[in-house]
Amino acid sequence: MKYKVARMALLAGALATMAACGGGGDGSAGSATGGTSAPTPAPTPTPSAACSLRERQDWAAATLKEWYLFPDTLPASLDPTPYASVDSYIDALTQGARTQGRDRYFTYRTSIAEENAYYESGSSAGLGVRFATDSSQTRLFVIEAFENGAALDAGIDRGAEILAIGTGSSNLRTVSSLFAAGGSDAVVDALGPDTAGTTRVLRVADATGTRNVTVTKKAFDLMPVSSRYGARVIEDGGRRVGYVNLRSFIFPAEQPLRDAFAMFKTQGVTDIILDFRYNGGGLLATSELLGDLLGANRATTDVMTRLTFRPEKSAENETRYFAPQPESIEPTRIAFIGGGATASASELLMNAFIPYLDARAALIGANTYGKPVGQIAVDRSACDDRLRVVAFATQNSAGNADYYGGLATSMKTTCQATDDISYPLGDPRESSVRQALDFIAGRSCTPIGRASAGASVSTASTRVAAPAGNARMLLSPARPSPAQSEVPGLF
Repeated sequence: MKYKVARMALLAGALATMAACGGGGDGSAGSATGGTSAPTPAPTPTPSAACSLRERQDWAAATLKEWYLFPDTLPASLDPTPYASVDSYIDALTQGARTQGRDRYFTYRTSIAEENAYYESGSSAGLGVRFATDSSQTRLFVIEAFENGAALDAGIDRGAEILAIGTGSSNLRTVSSLFAAGGSDAVVDALGPDTAGTTRVLRVADATGTRNVTVTKKAFDLMPVSSRYGARVIEDGGRRVGYVNLRSFIFPAEQPLRDAFAMFKTQGVTDIILDFRYNGGGLLATSELLGDLLGANRATTDVMTRLTFRPEKSAENETRYFAPQPESIEPTRIAFIGGGATASASELLMNAFIPYLDARAALIGANTYGKPVGQIAVDRSACDDRLRVVAFATQNSAGNADYYGGLATSMKTTCQATDDISYPLGDPRESSVRQALDFIAGRSCTPIGRASAGASVSTASTRVAAPAGNARMLLSPARPSPAQSEVPGLF
């Protein structure tokens, strides 16, 4: 049996590919060409011993034994028989590292076909919104609506509150009663499966009033940089500031990012706001490109980041140097807007600039999630199984690789701010954007405390940190899809 190991993690790039072997097969090394081709659909699994529950569990255990960054935390042996799924067995195997706070469900199984479709094109299905609750988990809000999504087509946008959910107008249940009956899980269940054709009636309250809206979920390609507010130049007190809101580090983000920085360069913009407040991560290749676009003054010998595997896998260690692009600018100041959902590739990029910008880089909003590790992807294509294994640590040029508690204590400058959903993202009146502009202007602020890291979340949100320091928590199913893993709160 052969399986593919692809390095395209929640912050690891999808460009370098290795082949390894399991069982009695042999292995060979190769490289991918960079994700320019369309994803190849995974073959339909056929009933066989190779895809039996036990075979898949054994494969997962063997893969962890070979690649896991924290091998000392794995049980010496663990009988898979009591576990009814591959997922529950993986969770049991990684319990030790999870108890230590080093693997907070970062290691998991997913679908090859679904994940490839998301990374290549942003493909997903659902309402096309990002949901969050209030701190008491009795109310549900839309904090972002995506272009091409069914909800925005129906007039539902950031700031709307969902009061009730039903399959029809006759069986609407209030959100408060759903929370009271079963917490976030009940709300997730009421929203139904994220499959095209699923219809829900939502009672919506926003600035235009209260109304019932029938929305039919559909397939759509997520725009990682919004066409409405994703990239713009903000005029503030005679200063021109470049603003970029990046939803996710996926391949379709690369051209919009190049276009945004070409605009900044043409207009002489060197003060930048990078809004990562909901960005759960993505591909290292895309994160590296964004770093390069901010590195016009960086030498090709300047280290952006280092990836470090466990000692017996040290041959896989990598050092990534800056590679300035034609669109690159030399930043004067960078304000990173973040929060408890800001993780992985977002944190890697922020960490990369700390040694070079010092106090001229700031974290605005709330403390980040804290994920200084990345995964490789090990594929078992016959079963459409991809195992995301935490396999390496990340560090910047100064060696900082210990920010499991978030980046608030690593950044020289931090400023508290809320996520004000009464204003659009990118609006200079919105609290976090306003605070970012104040930092760039040299005004004082209240620092972020480390205690805001890892804010508590509901059972239905165990894989997504809350927007720490804010009054809302991102909603997530217990087992997010590949898109939901990268776009916290997506439905």
